[in-house]
Amino acid sequence: MLKLIAFVQAYTSDFGKKEDGATAIEYGLIAAGIALAISGAVWTFGGELKALFDGMGSKLAAPTP
Repeated sequence: MLKLIAFVQAYTSDFGKKEDGATAIEYGLIAAGIALAISGAVWTFGGELKALFDGMGSKLAAPTP
């Protein structure tokens, strides 16, 4: 029983110090947030951007007088 208590105390004292996987999780969350922001912007402004680029393309393709 004393070995179990010593093991639990040793594990819990190192619990706050172990940060090996924290950075990978944080980078994953940042990447997911950026992906959501990009997809939200495309969803919101996709039609307007398509019209803008189509208009630019037609102006560039038209011969100048």
